Amino acid sequence: ELPPSEFMQVADSTWLVLSVVSNGREPPGCQATGVTKIARSVIAPLAEHHVSVLMLSTYQTDFILVRERDLPVVIHTLAGEFDIYKEESGECVPVTCDDVSNGFLKPKPPASPTLHPVQSPQTRFCVLTVAPDTLPAIATMLIDVLFYSHSPPWDAASSSQDLDSITFFSFSLIEGYISIVMDAETQKRFPSDLLLTSSTGELWRMVRIGGQPLGFDECGIVAQIAEPLAAADISAYYISTFNFDHALVPEEGIAEVIQLLQQRQENGR
Repeated sequence: ELPPSEFMQVADSTWLVLSVVSNGREPPGCQATGVTKIARSVIAPLAEHHVSVLMLSTYQTDFILVRERDLPVVIHTLAGEFDIYKEESGECVPVTCDDVSNGFLKPKPPASPTLHPVQSPQTRFCVLTVAPDTLPAIATMLIDVLFYSHSPPWDAASSSQDLDSITFFSFSLIEGYISIVMDAETQKRFPSDLLLTSSTGELWRMVRIGGQPLGFDECGIVAQIAEPLAAADISAYYISTFNFDHALVPEEGIAEVIQLLQQRQENGR
């Protein structure tokens, strides 16, 4: 419904949302949350089959977006590990490989993935939620932060590998559930009694992936980050955007994460 505009850039693909629901068969000792819980079972297999994904971690759960044209490959790849359902008129209907066999194309062997640079700013972030009935109380502040708190334009020439800070604010409203990621300084502008977080109130640090806008044609970007973190049992929220990818990890684990990703880059050379 948005009118055409020279100020709006739209990707040419239509995306479908996959929601991974656990049935309680998680391996013993698996404590990590976020994208690392599905790194081995979903993200890595899709990367191996040359499927590009967008990740959206929220306070409540994780969503994987895949291009509609890749759906046959996605179903064939995941059918052995998961029961797959599609939503029709509000009902969940089982999907089998036979349903998409006519459209299944054997994926091309993936090229060697590009090792994108990662940056870790000093900014500390919070992952929060808000009760829907209290949203009007912070609506004015949300609008101000989302649309009127402008940051200086990003300049590739002045960018460095070690950013002191980064401006990042994420708001999602999915089926009535609200999820917000904001830096700790911005959080101070909101009423503390309305923002809900985990009982530990932990803070997160960010790893930003990409030295320039990534685009959507390359696969394996999420896997490059998620797999090393999963192997080390490190929790991570992962948010893909139009230009860059962002992984949020617990503040106390940022040094280990940087070391793991540096080793990944060295081994990939």
